[in-house]
Amino acid sequence: MKVAIISGSVYGTAEEVARHAASLLQAAGFETFHNARASLADVQAFGPQAFLAVTSTTGMGELPDNLQPLYFAIRDQLPAAWRGLPGAVIGLGDASYGDTFCGGGELMRELFGELGIREVLPILRLDASESVTPETDAEPWLAELVGALRG
Repeated sequence: MKVAIISGSVYGTAEEVARHAASLLQAAGFETFHNARASLADVQAFGPQAFLAVTSTTGMGELPDNLQPLYFAIRDQLPAAWRGLPGAVIGLGDASYGDTFCGGGELMRELFGELGIREVLPILRLDASESVTPETDAEPWLAELVGALRG
């Protein structure tokens, strides 16, 4: 199965989690695509059969700047071929921000919903105020994701 990993990061932490997720998925036998600067054409050319979004949150619950062009391109085109594919989201944030905690991840969940991507696991929310190693903290959830994708 080919898993496209879409990521957005302000300080690089979400990129590190995405890279770690890619290596774990590859070790489990999946083919992955991850490029923090990917265009919609890049993602479509890969021919994804599943999706993982990994994003931090910035501002008042927005997506990081590096993810916005891809997010808006997907939202504008809503690729029909992705309807029904499995997907999941890892959101990074800081719980001290209250209502906007993991807002970037929530935006990706909503986009996946609009695309008809099936959420195979509840969003993983990684709290920067509790975690110093989010990539390691994500491992049990990623193991569940592997099982869900093998389904």
